[in-house]
Amino acid sequence: MDGVLNAKSLVLAGVATGAAVLGYLAGRRAGRSELLPQSFKSDFGGKGSPLVQYALNHSLREHPCLTKLRQMTLKVPRCRMIAAPEECQLLANIARAIGARKAIEIGVFTGYNSLAMALALPQDGKVIACDVEDTNVNLGRPFWKEAGVDHKIDVRIQPADKTLDDLIDAGEAGTYDFVFIDADKSSYDTYYEKSLVLLRPGGLIAVDNVLFGGKVLQAEKTWDANTAAIARLNKKIHKDPRVNISMLTVADGVTLAFKC
Repeated sequence: MDGVLNAKSLVLAGVATGAAVLGYLAGRRAGRSELLPQSFKSDFGGKGSPLVQYALNHSLREHPCLTKLRQMTLKVPRCRMIAAPEECQLLANIARAIGARKAIEIGVFTGYNSLAMALALPQDGKVIACDVEDTNVNLGRPFWKEAGVDHKIDVRIQPADKTLDDLIDAGEAGTYDFVFIDADKSSYDTYYEKSLVLLRPGGLIAVDNVLFGGKVLQAEKTWDANTAAIARLNKKIHKDPRVNISMLTVADGVTLAFKC
């Protein structure tokens, strides 16, 4: 119950601050929480919101292996690709609440969210972790093993749409509880459609970066291909009768789409 309440506090803080920048935590030292370095901020840029920082200070509970993995990731090129810890905690709490056993992650990077999800699943749970290269994925493997959940994470190195097709062809349609989409934006719609096939009724698709650093507010003529892909999917999901949705202002924006 505490975990669920903590997750709700994150949602409320995000709603209250709108498009405010979310300051991430860099872990705890001598009992004090610290903001991450200025080089690692949410896509909105600028200084972190004190109100959001308060919510994080009073709700974020990070497994020691998650902390280690996040701190390691901050030293990796393109470290901004890591999912926000408060977002991952929220998704993990939702996974627990819906009794998730089978999950799919589309876009792994160093596997911070893969680890968070694996920790939330039961011992016989499984995360299908999809990525197109394993250089960064392999950096996360020692932390998965240290946490004792590496057996739950099944890495598939190939285009994610191929992995999703493989799962469908293997007769796994309608058997997954949770899907997290955080990969190439141009393929988001494809991932969304195939994930709906794989998801059971009541299961959740979480779509990351739906606010895209505020670019979705810019004039349409200024959009690049990625912004256009995000904006189109946002409009589509808003009107999609196959799902019940909430778009949250946590991190760079995340849409929660529960299959009807």
